[in-house]
Amino acid sequence: MTIAKFQGGDAVMSSQEIADLVGKRHDNVKRTIETLADRKTIQLPQIEEVKNHLGQTVEQYLFSGEKGKRDSFVVVAQLSPEFTGALVDRWQKLEEQQADVSLDTEEGKLLVIQGLATKQLALIAENKLVTQQRDQAVATKAQIGAKREATAMATASAAVREAARLRDELGFSARHATILKVEAATDRSFSYVNLRRWCKANGVTPETVPDKRYAEGVKAWPAAAWAAVFDIDLADLFGADGEQA
Repeated sequence: MTIAKFQGGDAVMSSQEIADLVGKRHDNVKRTIETLADRKTIQLPQIEEVKNHLGQTVEQYLFSGEKGKRDSFVVVAQLSPEFTGALVDRWQKLEEQQADVSLDTEEGKLLVIQGLATKQLALIAENKLVTQQRDQAVATKAQIGAKREATAMATASAAVREAARLRDELGFSARHATILKVEAATDRSFSYVNLRRWCKANGVTPETVPDKRYAEGVKAWPAAAWAAVFDIDLADLFGADGEQA
């Protein structure tokens, strides 16, 4: 009597069972299977080693799942078409036995373990996907935050320049300042090149103020130029009345 086998929760039929069913030699059945597989008519099934009634180790093919079930019909149709009905009955019997496997048996416990393992792998894959999506969302949020910060800083710089311009127009800001004066107040170094370029582009003439070190004096650059070129508000540095030096 052939004992029903199960693989990954699916009923399994061996090539030996097919040989017994159709009354053919097992080696002939195996050759038919291999020929059909070579022709790409069926998929070559998994093979396993078992002991025969003489205690010898032999190989047999295992058909499982819907694909294996379909391929077994093709094999029987090639060998003995008149046994197709018997094959259908055999598969039905196997599937009924699959449904009736008791959880108290070793086979039933194995099926449960296999099912739990499959669910666990699916859960791990799902958790990995959720983690990847979360990390991507965090990275995207960080990028958006950085862009917003850069935009805010640019907006603030523009606001500083505009406020300086308005205060200059209303007479509330320091009007001019020399590079030496601003360097002393900020502890930074500045070049006059961009200040001069801004003045030429805007039709503004910087003032010349006396300086004991230079007979011709030094340039005092307008507050609007300082705001536009270096984001420096002379009113904040020197007070609303300002100084020219």
